[in-house]
Amino acid sequence: MEWEVVIGLEVHVQLSTKSKLFSGASTRFGAEPNTQACAVDLAMPGTLPVPNEEAFRCAVLFALAMNAHIGKRSVFERKNYFYPDLPKGYQTTQLDQPIVGAGEVEIYLADGSNKTVRLHHAHLEEDAGKSLHEDFHGMSGIDLNRAGTPLLEIVSEPDMRSAAEAVAFLKKIHSIVTYLDISDGDMSQGSMRCDANVSVRPKGEAKLGTRTELKNINSFRFVERAIKAEAGRQIDALEDGGNIVQETRLYDVDKDETRSLRSKEAANDYRYFPCPDLLPVVLSNDYIEQLRHQLPELPDAKTARFRSEYSLSAYDANLLTQERATADYFETVCRVCNAPKLAVNWVTGEISALLKRREITISQSPVSPEQLASLIVRIKDNTLSSKIAKRVFDAMTKSADMADDIIQKHGYIQLSDSRVIEKMVDEVIATNSSQVENYRKADEAKRPRMMGYFVGRIMKASSGQANPKLLNKILKEKLDALL
Repeated sequence: MEWEVVIGLEVHVQLSTKSKLFSGASTRFGAEPNTQACAVDLAMPGTLPVPNEEAFRCAVLFALAMNAHIGKRSVFERKNYFYPDLPKGYQTTQLDQPIVGAGEVEIYLADGSNKTVRLHHAHLEEDAGKSLHEDFHGMSGIDLNRAGTPLLEIVSEPDMRSAAEAVAFLKKIHSIVTYLDISDGDMSQGSMRCDANVSVRPKGEAKLGTRTELKNINSFRFVERAIKAEAGRQIDALEDGGNIVQETRLYDVDKDETRSLRSKEAANDYRYFPCPDLLPVVLSNDYIEQLRHQLPELPDAKTARFRSEYSLSAYDANLLTQERATADYFETVCRVCNAPKLAVNWVTGEISALLKRREITISQSPVSPEQLASLIVRIKDNTLSSKIAKRVFDAMTKSADMADDIIQKHGYIQLSDSRVIEKMVDEVIATNSSQVENYRKADEAKRPRMMGYFVGRIMKASSGQANPKLLNKILKEKLDALL
């Protein structure tokens, strides 16, 4: 039987406010445990919550960016449950009247296709604390610094049909919230987390299967792996004649499998009721329009502009605009060197590889956009061959020097004197008679590949500085004259 995977995501985005959703306590990351939880965050007797206007501003910007319905009247409820890292015994959240209503997002897939994923809604809520299970001599520790931090929970419809689509959706949400500057999106610090609702059904079946929820996944790679593992588990169970139980599961990274955490609660298990300490929040049309004028250029618009302004392919434009910092880096390079195609090749090639090796972001790149542009200028004017350019780039990763300084210091100048290259070609032909004879006897289709032997010898003799285009031209003329 062929199976279809059905996926919906709940994305928890920690908003970049200086203080918490209902108190003035700091949201700064990295403080000593339990130093940033005040009496309001713990719901101590006599305290009252006060909504943080900045959190509403962030939520409205997100709604505008998604062309989603904006709840001009939103209400906070109490979601009651007991857990060690939830000091109040309830979470203040939104249920029936959230700040953001239905919307949609366009995602782009590796095969060049695109797809629209519907948003069900997004709501504001306070984060819980954090349970720590390591280095406590067999016990668990509770850090309440995060308790009360504002979250925007973004809930999709079950429109995704593969782990790859889920990752594309998550990356698009990450792009939008970071472009809007409403979150740093740092998944390693918990600024963005994801719950995945996964079910399977026979292909062609309209009725949804029983879903499970995978909790708190904090990387794009793990989201993909977790969904694949859970979908595989469900298919195996159904094909063996078993049933799927609606439950919450955790993904074990080391074992690449999911395991049961608890049975999935229904909404009535949480005993939601309107928060008696918070009035409904009403937004005016003027307030919403003011924020509309603050929207930056968003990923889709930037992608379209990059394709038009820099004549880039859809693939390159999408790749560059996924992260605002990468797009800004690319544009800075282009402004200096005016060579968009070379710029995109180097940003998505050598720069991307460098960042991956060092596990850093582009804002931490040891090679500045101005440095890279100075290198591309010298490739463009044929001062450097591609091989020497990589040597210059390597030197740039170790210093703040521009290309011209490195070229002068190391003598990295492309050899373009035809007389000197011709002499090198003559020497290599004269000392490699057997290879020349093989070239003469070879089929015409094989000769271009056989030229590589001679090119390699000449490049070695010139320390990699011979102009490749000129070298190939002279070499082919010399060899063909011997036929």
